[in-house]
Amino acid sequence: MARREKSDVSRRDVVKMAGASGIAGLAGVTGSASAQEYPPIGNFPIQGEAATFGFTVPQSGPYSSEGQDELRAYKLAVEHLNSGGGWVDSWDGLSGNGVLDKEIDFVSGDTATDADQARQTARRMIQRDQAIMLSGGSSSAVAIAIQELCQREKVQYQCCLTHSNETTGKNCVRYSFREMFNAYMTAQALVPPVTKEYGNDQQFYQLYADYTWGKTVESSVQKFFSEAGWSQINSVATPLGTKDFSSYLSQVPRQETDVLFLDHYGLDGANSLSQAISMGLDNDMEIIVPLYNRPMAQAAAGAIEGVFGTVAWDSQIDNKPSNDFTQAFQDKYARIPSGPAQLAYAQTLQYAAAVERAGTFYPPEVIKQLEGYEYDNFGMGPELMRKCDHQALRAVPVVKGLPEDQQQQGQYFEIVNLTPRDQIGYACDEGPAARCDLGSYE
Repeated sequence: MARREKSDVSRRDVVKMAGASGIAGLAGVTGSASAQEYPPIGNFPIQGEAATFGFTVPQSGPYSSEGQDELRAYKLAVEHLNSGGGWVDSWDGLSGNGVLDKEIDFVSGDTATDADQARQTARRMIQRDQAIMLSGGSSSAVAIAIQELCQREKVQYQCCLTHSNETTGKNCVRYSFREMFNAYMTAQALVPPVTKEYGNDQQFYQLYADYTWGKTVESSVQKFFSEAGWSQINSVATPLGTKDFSSYLSQVPRQETDVLFLDHYGLDGANSLSQAISMGLDNDMEIIVPLYNRPMAQAAAGAIEGVFGTVAWDSQIDNKPSNDFTQAFQDKYARIPSGPAQLAYAQTLQYAAAVERAGTFYPPEVIKQLEGYEYDNFGMGPELMRKCDHQALRAVPVVKGLPEDQQQQGQYFEIVNLTPRDQIGYACDEGPAARCDLGSYE
């Protein structure tokens, strides 16, 4: 486990005691009295000198490559919270000397991209390890299972990679927050560049992963591309973890289909896309993969050439937060970070900063610090963590895959459009948010 450097106290402690912005100093004073001010709830108050974070990541299963990069980022975030570095050095309210005078420890566990195993892993972190905050996910089914547990146990959950509309829709909970955009926003972001490239009168066919994420991608693509004038021929569900997609791909009507959407992710996405190319479907139709990431693109290699999609974040986004995170990750691991890694890092620091602003780890007060919170330090432009559904409103990067001979480590796409947040999204009484009931604080 990462530990803060006990000797590195002079500059950061001075900053903290002085309260450079006034906020940090007030937070420290309030935090010292918080155990007396607030009743026990969840794993509050924290016992001992350390606060434990629990990281639930897929270390096996079809999304394991994403999980490995997420875990690297979580470890880096803990290191920076305890010892400084990365975003912590420039983030108001974070000192680099723990959080509210607590050293940060962590535990990690394998979800295996399975909701039941993920729930068991999370329960162990809450009950045995006394984790005050959990974060993780690469599967929306996993994230929804864990956030429902966290709501019952009154332990905060910072979603990492979960893209289903339901995470902050009908399955939303008070104790969970999502930085990642959702399938609804992906479809909204894809329509303008895709219809500009392929025209406004196309027939499309979808293969989608048969669980909450794939279903909401399928419904969102159908909704927004139909509204743009396209016609859906059919959509077919495929089991999560499918390795051989040939039986599904062979059913795509080549003479009728203009565009094929492959609503698969992780190794499933790499397999379905590679097999579609090897079967020559790209000679008869365009292919779109609505949600990409770097490990998936790396596995698919040349098959991604010219294929549209969206990504959580990419190291090519040229601004200070993105460049600082990329540099810190490279310095630590000698590799370019993926989008899920950036989410993992950002969500951990987001929680820590909210604790500092609240001046306590008491969950209801930390939650209130994030509800309606506006920020601009993740490299994705101005953002709002909406109070009504705990969904971040933010930019969505639309990308197109590069030819294999132009690919290099960490760079597999060209960014076609960084769709600003005011061109996507929905009101609190519309779309997925209309079905959200967050539940109680206590």
